[in-house]
Amino acid sequence: MCCAEAVESSLKADKREVKINSRMFKLEDLKLAGQSEEEQMKFPVPLLAPEKSEYKTMLNDSRVTEFLLLGLSKYPELQTELFALFLIIYLMTLLGNILIITAIAVDSRLKTPMYFFLGNLSVLEMCYTTVTVPNILANLLRKTNAISPSACFAQAYLFTMGATTECNILTVMAYDRYVAICIPLRYTLIMGKWVCLSLAAGCWIIGFLNCIVQTFPMTLLPFCGPNSVDRLYCEIQPLLKLSCTDAYLNKILTSASASFFGVCCLLLILVSYIYITIAILRIPSKEAKRKTFSTCASHITVVILYYGALVFMYLRPTSSSTHEADSMSQE
Repeated sequence: MCCAEAVESSLKADKREVKINSRMFKLEDLKLAGQSEEEQMKFPVPLLAPEKSEYKTMLNDSRVTEFLLLGLSKYPELQTELFALFLIIYLMTLLGNILIITAIAVDSRLKTPMYFFLGNLSVLEMCYTTVTVPNILANLLRKTNAISPSACFAQAYLFTMGATTECNILTVMAYDRYVAICIPLRYTLIMGKWVCLSLAAGCWIIGFLNCIVQTFPMTLLPFCGPNSVDRLYCEIQPLLKLSCTDAYLNKILTSASASFFGVCCLLLILVSYIYITIAILRIPSKEAKRKTFSTCASHITVVILYYGALVFMYLRPTSSSTHEADSMSQE
């Protein structure tokens, strides 16, 4: 009762000032509109609140110090078998691409634009797998699924750069096939050495810039809540879902950038092959048709596999039971 009387007497002092956390507040400013003093006594206004420095300390204390990659956590009894499987796939990928690069560098007959871009694609594939698989192998070996935020952001950055660059290189390779089949007499003039070098450099630079646009804003977001990523490796979209703040603009930027490069590159590839198909159909000899089409077969296969994986992962309804299959398909 004494406490209640003390509170009531303090509320009636209209011009009394209370000093809280080195700030002065008038009780007149704390009154709720349309409420009597008795109602305010029932629902008192909380006056004590932490300073900005205290908020920063609380936020720093709750920041995520590691992310957990849950892609293979459901199969703890298969850690050894999975380690062997991923190691074999990784070594075979490296060996195959090294052989391709070596053959292109040694054989003078392969000094053509088509094989030059194929060599770039092989280098990219080696970088692609090296970004993700070694970390998976390390986690399987240590029987842990933790990764530091800096390593996770770096992995997402390099993965995004690889995806964008691969779209660009596949598009340039389609253009190379278009020029070779539809404009054969001007092929050596159009696809000269410096043109090929410029196109390849452009593919890598655009991929580099695009991944900066997508990943740098993400690194500025605070992560202080959940830290579980249901993937084998770090990707931008799953990480944005873990941010403590609204990442709507980041999601829009990421989706727009990915859609632009993915859709535009695919459309350019399709247009190139429409013209290539028309040119092949005009060839009178069946044997010439077969040989001409065979020069495009490997590129078409890579395009189908690459975009097929993208469609499987991102352009279908997802559920919690399909996240793991999505991660595996990209490997």
